[in-house]
Amino acid sequence: MGLCSSCCRGSSEEELITPDAEIRRQQQREAAERRRIDQESRGIKDLDKVRRQQQRAQEQDRREQEASRMGGQPTLKWQQD
Repeated sequence: MGLCSSCCRGSSEEELITPDAEIRRQQQREAAERRRIDQESRGIKDLDKVRRQQQRAQEQDRREQEASRMGGQPTLKWQQD
């Protein structure tokens, strides 16, 4: 039974080596950045395609606003489902 208790506690020779505070902060910043990037791309297979779609939508909105400023009747919107 003495064998079991000896493996649970660390020997006096071994010390837990912890990095200094600045190294830990840097590691935490890097981990947070990796998590942020992972969250942004979660569920999206092709980021470039999403960006292109967003740009197209912004361009279309800009054109509609410009047309409404010019006056005239509003144009019909075609929505593809």
